[in-house]
Amino acid sequence: MDDSRLTALLDKQEIAEVILQVARALDRCDEVALRRCFHEDATDDHGIFKGTARDFIPWVMDMLGGMTATMHFIGNILIELTARDAAKAESYFTAYHRVGAAGAEQDVVVAGRYLDRFVRAGDGWALMHRHAVYDWTTTQPASDESWRQPPMLGLLARGDRGAADPSAFDHKKP
Repeated sequence: MDDSRLTALLDKQEIAEVILQVARALDRCDEVALRRCFHEDATDDHGIFKGTARDFIPWVMDMLGGMTATMHFIGNILIELTARDAAKAESYFTAYHRVGAAGAEQDVVVAGRYLDRFVRAGDGWALMHRHAVYDWTTTQPASDESWRQPPMLGLLARGDRGAADPSAFDHKKP
């Protein structure tokens, strides 16, 4: 393998890790980790939010704070290196959102694609623009009440938002 192909492969891997790190930061409500993924001049278009990443991050953290849990699955990541320090990517997502009050919670599932533009920043790749495109959604009543009560409650390790999560990652920029 020649050096240019190896460099391209490594660049694509770094970009994919940024995409995955964004999903993880959202689900863990880790604002610091989320900020590391975006270029300082980045923008975001989620339809209901359009603006700078600097404004998007507190907006999305506030929105996620009103939810019990979220889980973003990323798949089918296609990355095209468009210049030495620029790239674009399309990533499929399925995002699960637990919303509502106890006893009346609903699971809202949204699926679509992230259309991203990246730039090589000082120490790696960073998102320059994210456009969320929505393909389908569904809402249904939450049905896992038995897992949130003893004895299952005491038997299963549960994910948490923020520093209380049992994850072993140190959350540094990929």
